[in-house]
Amino acid sequence: MKILRFEKAGKISWGVLDLGSGEICETGGQPFDGIRFTGNRYRLREVRLLAPVVPSKIVAVGLNYKDHAREMGKKIPEEPLLFLKAPSALNHPGGDVVYPPATQRLDYEAELAVVIGRVARAVKEKDASSAILGYTCINDVTARDLQVKDGLYARAKGFDTFAPIGPWIETELDPSTLRVRCLVNGEIRQDGNTREMGASVYRLVEFISHIMTLFPGDVIATGTPPGVGPVKVGDVMTIEVEGIGSLNNRVVAP
Repeated sequence: MKILRFEKAGKISWGVLDLGSGEICETGGQPFDGIRFTGNRYRLREVRLLAPVVPSKIVAVGLNYKDHAREMGKKIPEEPLLFLKAPSALNHPGGDVVYPPATQRLDYEAELAVVIGRVARAVKEKDASSAILGYTCINDVTARDLQVKDGLYARAKGFDTFAPIGPWIETELDPSTLRVRCLVNGEIRQDGNTREMGASVYRLVEFISHIMTLFPGDVIATGTPPGVGPVKVGDVMTIEVEGIGSLNNRVVAP
């Protein structure tokens, strides 16, 4: 099931994509409370897709792919390396990513995102799937020079528009062997697979939920494969995760 969030004539709603007709079947309320259809149907071209969740927090994982750790000149962490990406960085499918004047290098980072479906506290790895609503794409946009300068992640990854998420949440997916790619202007820049992650999706849910309570709609960005690199104003970044779809965002000047 592909769950999405959209705007139509100024009204924000949730829906499920009907793969047969290509139409959106509107639902009442948030999907965490169960799916209840209203009977309204819309075509994708009639609506504006929004980020499929509005998380209370975006928990991101650094250096979770061994080859990415090596390309960054970093040691592979013994435990998942966590940081928080500001909820105000949330961006939509098709939304512009603003190139801030404070940075001279803006990077893409293609990632599988986990969407939490219930309150999750101290979840065991074997039970982690029950805490997950589904999966989507996220671009962990990063001001790389500021990350190096600060030695920390908050500023470099926290600018407004730096967390495009979407296009929808796929609820029926095995996260263990998914291809994750980034294309810039149609050219492949990253091409990895979630089987290369140091900590699996279920291990991450266990680890994080023993530190902080995860709430419905919270997002875990599971790390990026090797191949990160810079973009410039005018470039279009496309994040693809197998079984989910594509997330497209253009880089624009302030």
